[in-house]
Amino acid sequence: MGEMMGKRVVLAALAGGLWLLGAAGCADVERGDAGAAAAEADAAAMPTSDLAEGEPASVGMDAGRLNQITAMTQRYVDEGKLAGVVTLVARKGTIVHFEAVGQRGADDERPMTKDALFRIYSMSKPVTAVAAMMLYEEGKFRLSDPVAKFVPELAELNVLVDGEEKPSEKTMTMQHLLTHTAGLSYGFNPRNPVDQKYREARILAAADLDEFAERLATLPLAFEPGARWHYSVAVDVTGLVVQRLSGLSFDVFLKERIFDPLGMNDTFFNVPEEKWDRFLPNHSWNGAEEKLVQIPPPEDDEKGAWASYRNTGLFSGGGGLVSTTLDYARFAEMVLRGGELDGVRLLSPKTVAFMTANHLPAAIAGGGKGEDPTGQSASRFGFGLGWGVNTDVVASGVLGSVGEYSWGGAAGTVFWVDPVEEMVVVGMIQLMGSPWNLRHDLKVAAVQAIVE
Repeated sequence: MGEMMGKRVVLAALAGGLWLLGAAGCADVERGDAGAAAAEADAAAMPTSDLAEGEPASVGMDAGRLNQITAMTQRYVDEGKLAGVVTLVARKGTIVHFEAVGQRGADDERPMTKDALFRIYSMSKPVTAVAAMMLYEEGKFRLSDPVAKFVPELAELNVLVDGEEKPSEKTMTMQHLLTHTAGLSYGFNPRNPVDQKYREARILAAADLDEFAERLATLPLAFEPGARWHYSVAVDVTGLVVQRLSGLSFDVFLKERIFDPLGMNDTFFNVPEEKWDRFLPNHSWNGAEEKLVQIPPPEDDEKGAWASYRNTGLFSGGGGLVSTTLDYARFAEMVLRGGELDGVRLLSPKTVAFMTANHLPAAIAGGGKGEDPTGQSASRFGFGLGWGVNTDVVASGVLGSVGEYSWGGAAGTVFWVDPVEEMVVVGMIQLMGSPWNLRHDLKVAAVQAIVE
């Protein structure tokens, strides 16, 4: 991260725990020219697709109850906690709620639009996992393969034990990468000696994925691979593996193999100039003054992940993507349908079932610093290949289904897929380290609308 104030706020929010979600709500505003433009953008946000808007009653949902999503998000906005939010609920292949409410930013009073572009940060991770498993299906790697087979820079890693670096005794595998059990870290905890080294190395400020791997190779592991679950840059390494196995730059692979086939025309690492006016500002919450603060944008020439989103060469599979609510809903719906959408199949249903199973053995608990969209404690949190898995609905204390899978992003974005109810929910905001409990509130408001 750079030294500018905005980047310090971003890093502080990430360090505080990525799983927190804030949101924004709806306000009845006099629209004028800005409102007309917003309405046109909203209409353009709905392409022709078999994932189309329909009547809630046709899929067993109550329209009046769905309005509780609007009432809830309106309250957040009225209280000045959030600027704007876009929410989408789909069930059984029908979009029953798709709404943009509030405004673009704390200092930007233009109405929020459905086609607004959001930093989705770690909601990039499930996309990268799908990319990897597409190559897995093609026989390009086995989950038991050593990571060093594809990233030889990581062949001889040390592990930090009682303050001393010693050669690692375990082999880091592809399954370790995809389940956050690789022994890697992120650098979020300034008191942790391994994280201190990550901060000094500034690995996510590398020019590209190759340089990222070179910097990572100089750092010790936090623990032996397979010993425990720990949120990390493992998915960024996975992106590099995809790049090397496919022979395509990682951004090109995602565009050609996932985004274009799914019609995800607004998902990318670098925002095209012609779409820049739809890219939202990011925010933080000033607790001392109790107000929402718009984070200044970085300089255009700043490099690395999470920089300007104009000219990055570090295609971070762990947190670098920008997307829209509908684009991400299409991705989630593809997974819900067993790897297919609009006649385009990316994965086998058996692969999807494998990815959405809990891959953490009983001896390894999820948790620690990381994103847990369900708000569960470690003992109730499973992890598949790319997302968290709900293993105990009652213990989680919020409505849902066993087998539901989900993830979120550092700026408050969230999605979940409920295969039991055939339901996809996406919520998008831009607030780093939110102190609000909107993730819980959105889940209750959406799920309680199911009536049959």
